[in-house]
Amino acid sequence: MGAIRSRVEGQESFVLQLHPFRETSLVAEVFSRTHGRLALVARGARRPHSALRGLLMEFRPLALSWFGAGEVKTLARAEWMGGHAPLAGRGLLFGYYLNELLLRLMPREAPHPELFDHYAHALDELARSGAAEGALRRFELRMLRSLGWGLTLDREALTEEAVRPRCEYAFVIERGVVPLAGAGAGAAAVSGEALLAMAREDFSDPRTLSEGKALMRQVLGHYLGERPLNTRRVFMELSEL
Repeated sequence: MGAIRSRVEGQESFVLQLHPFRETSLVAEVFSRTHGRLALVARGARRPHSALRGLLMEFRPLALSWFGAGEVKTLARAEWMGGHAPLAGRGLLFGYYLNELLLRLMPREAPHPELFDHYAHALDELARSGAAEGALRRFELRMLRSLGWGLTLDREALTEEAVRPRCEYAFVIERGVVPLAGAGAGAAAVSGEALLAMAREDFSDPRTLSEGKALMRQVLGHYLGERPLNTRRVFMELSEL
């Protein structure tokens, strides 16, 4: 009876990852707009004639219903909502990168409706726009802000003075933007112009895109810890080819 009382109906969701479970089932890690990240068992989803077999796919907007009181719920129904163009080529790889970020950084069952909207918008950008890397950087900034780790990029950390476009800075984790001369040996330089553009989420300039990629790799590396992202390794291997 407890499982019935905890039933949730028709929640807008995306599948982040799928794992085989026993002989005929799947475990789906999903991102729900109103319930956050959670795991659902899709019983019988790997059977040839299962109604779920062709529905449970990454990057496809779904209305999901589930029940259960434990950490892993049971999927009851899935319906395709439509409205998103499919990802292909590099956009597909970048989509898996976004999914891995969410799986690694987003806590379970913590609602993040704003982040859900940012994710859906990023998928649209990856599907429809040629500026895919700019879409990644915007999502990274928005994700960190939604999770409580927002970056202040337009002001110096100690003085609160506005960043000056023609000056050189460094970004120090858990402190913020500091003048390059006071950042210590080995600090990576980032231009004030790039920092101000990033604060506006404007990655149209190639220099901003390059410096922004290095800065976000530094920041995300801090929160991800020592275990590297699998998708980043795939990107590196493909670039070598």
